[in-house]
Amino acid sequence: MLGCGSTVVIFVRSVQRCGALHTLLSEQNFPSIAIHRNMPQEERLARYQQFKDFQKRILVATNLFGRGMDIERVNIVFNYDMPEDSDTYLHRVARAGRFGTKGLAITFVSDENDAKILNDVQDRFDVNVTELPAEIEVASYSKHFSTF
Repeated sequence: MLGCGSTVVIFVRSVQRCGALHTLLSEQNFPSIAIHRNMPQEERLARYQQFKDFQKRILVATNLFGRGMDIERVNIVFNYDMPEDSDTYLHRVARAGRFGTKGLAITFVSDENDAKILNDVQDRFDVNVTELPAEIEVASYSKHFSTF
């Protein structure tokens, strides 16, 4: 649910999960592209450019994309897999809401180790990461997000 020029980045831990999630999204007709370390540099750069030019609106990526890549209008970052540490978490979620735009970061916590890392993030950066509510008031996002 994104407006014109908006994008989503979904971070995963492994090359295999990156490919599998990208395939699933593509099969469901979502405008997805994947970037990971097993691709030649030229292919990664070409895919990065497609994403940056809004030819594809969903990027599934490993930590390779977590640092040093600035793209305007990344509205949502998903940590589909919890990163290994608080530094990586910070670099991932910092992709959302850059250049004066609003951003949203959603992290899936699936086990005790994930919960420990999230607690480390909260303690280290003195933030409170709240649980996603069962219902979200769409009106609060409607001027920022619309359908693909």
